[in-house]
Amino acid sequence: MQAWNYPRWIAHRGAGKLAPENTLAAFRLGASHGYRMFECDAKLSSDGVVFLMHDATLDRTTNGSGVGGERPWHELSQLDAGDWHSRAYAGEPLATLENLARYCRANACLLNIEIKPTPGVEQPTGEVVAREARRLWAGADVPPLLTSFRPEALQGAMQAAPELPRGLLVDTLWDGWFDIARQLQCVAVVANHALWDAATVAQVHGAGMRCLSYTVNDDWAAQRLLALGTDGIITDRVDLFAPD
Repeated sequence: MQAWNYPRWIAHRGAGKLAPENTLAAFRLGASHGYRMFECDAKLSSDGVVFLMHDATLDRTTNGSGVGGERPWHELSQLDAGDWHSRAYAGEPLATLENLARYCRANACLLNIEIKPTPGVEQPTGEVVAREARRLWAGADVPPLLTSFRPEALQGAMQAAPELPRGLLVDTLWDGWFDIARQLQCVAVVANHALWDAATVAQVHGAGMRCLSYTVNDDWAAQRLLALGTDGIITDRVDLFAPD
């Protein structure tokens, strides 16, 4: 198994639910709780800017509406991505991957970039995110980990920047998941935490890959994963778990 340079504890979307997800305010808050690694969601604007957002549509986490990937960045950059969460964050803008890369590199933070493509542009999104990650982390000691539920996105990332580490996200153990992870030369499988058991951990570790879990918000679940010997825990509860 290759060396693993990432911490065990990873803050989900910056600070979980304590701040507006995927905004710089959230990453700053997560860092204030001692977290050194974050997970974020990355997709493309209509003019090819990599920006941070989980949903395909703007409605839940901004004051905009419609499909985010169908809007150019100059429009997306004007949206309020904080007021939906609380008045304290009103006016918080959407972040680009470049914004977050500057913050992470200045503060020695590591990143798990989930490639979250707008439906229909999976492979191109993987390609652009990987190229942008290669540029933004050029010369970094530890590159970002690129993950996705969509194998096509990981295929695009592998073609564009094969040296960047990849991980397959799975919410179920669908037929062929293990073979796909190996074909994509993944360094990790990132699974719904309930999917891990001793046999599955042994299978993934036996192939030289690491076992990561999402989204772990209860102490009993974290203790189970630690006992199984898994390698990474993604959590919303930056206020509950003290990262090691």
